[in-house]
Amino acid sequence: MSAEHEDHGHTPAAWTLVGIVIVGFTVGGVGVVFANIPVVIVGVVICVVGLVVGKVMQMMGMGAQPKSSTKTS
Repeated sequence: MSAEHEDHGHTPAAWTLVGIVIVGFTVGGVGVVFANIPVVIVGVVICVVGLVVGKVMQMMGMGAQPKSSTKTS
């Protein structure tokens, strides 16, 4: 496995993003099952909020940091 991907997804930003999106999909799925459009919309909004929260956390330094492409010999 490549060294540049060894910490892929093991950050607070990634875990928070996934947790919020799972909640959003669950809420949206319940809305689909009961044919309740407002609940589906709430689920979609929760997913979008999760994406924004994950990106903000990454920008705050809680996400994976890009690796330097320079090698030390």
